[in-house]
Amino acid sequence: MYGLNRARKAAAVVAAAAAAAATCLLSAPTAVAAPQPIVGGTTTTTTAYPFMMQITDASQNQFCGGTLVSPTKVVTAAHCMVGESTSSVRVVGGRTYLNGTNGTVSRVSKIWIHPNYTDATDGEDVAVLTLSTSMPYTTASYVTSSQTDLYAAGTTARVLGWGTTSQNGSSSNQLRTATVPIVSDSGCASSYGSDFVPSDMVCAGYSSGGVDTCQGDSGGPLLIGGVLAGITSWGEGCAQAGHPGVYTRLTAFSGLVATQVNS
Repeated sequence: MYGLNRARKAAAVVAAAAAAAATCLLSAPTAVAAPQPIVGGTTTTTTAYPFMMQITDASQNQFCGGTLVSPTKVVTAAHCMVGESTSSVRVVGGRTYLNGTNGTVSRVSKIWIHPNYTDATDGEDVAVLTLSTSMPYTTASYVTSSQTDLYAAGTTARVLGWGTTSQNGSSSNQLRTATVPIVSDSGCASSYGSDFVPSDMVCAGYSSGGVDTCQGDSGGPLLIGGVLAGITSWGEGCAQAGHPGVYTRLTAFSGLVATQVNS
C-alpha cells in the first residue's frame, strides 16, 4: 500500500557552527524512502510568505508546516496533529530559519481535526489550530468550494516548507519554495490506484520527478494563484518519477475550515 505521510516527528539537534546550521530531525518511522527536500526550488523567507508557519513541539523543534488564514487560525494536515495535544504543540510565525529565535511563538488553545480522518491515504487530511496568541502577519486567502477549476491539469502551483534534504533526515534550515504543475486525476490514479481519492486529494509534480515536497513539509500550503488550495499530505517517496506529491483538495473542506476559522 502506498501512503508515506510527510510529517516528521523527532528530537532536533542544532549545529553549532553558523555555516552548517541546520536542525537535524529523525525521519518518522514510516519513512522508508530516502527523503529529499523541495528539490529544484530555491530558498525564500517568511517576509516573502508571511503566512507560512512552523508547527513545532514544545521545545520549538519543527515537524510540520501550516498556513495562517486569520490572526489566530492555522490550517494544517490532520496527520500532523494525530496524537498531539494543545500542550504539546507550538506555532512559530515570522521565522525563516529553523535555528532562529526571532518571530512570534504561540501556544495552541484548540486543535480541530476532521472528524472522519483516519489516515492520509483515506482522505479528510485537514486540521485547524486555534492560537492563544494573535500572529501579526499577513494571512493567506483560501479557496471556496466553488473554485474547483483551479485544479486544471498543468496549472502551476507553489509549495513551501523546511523539508528534509538528504537520507537520514537533515532538514533545510531555511524555508524553501518551488513550483509544480497540477496532475490530472487520471494521471494521479495511475500512480496511486485506489489510494488516490479524487474528491479529497489533488496531485502535483513532474512526470520525471525531481521537484517535490517531503518529510517535514506536511501541513504546508499548496498555493494556486497565491490562494491556499491544498495541504501537503503524502506520497510515495519524494521527487520520484511517476509519483507526484499528494495534497488535500481544500475546496472539498473549505466550508468546514471556514466554520473553524469563524468560531
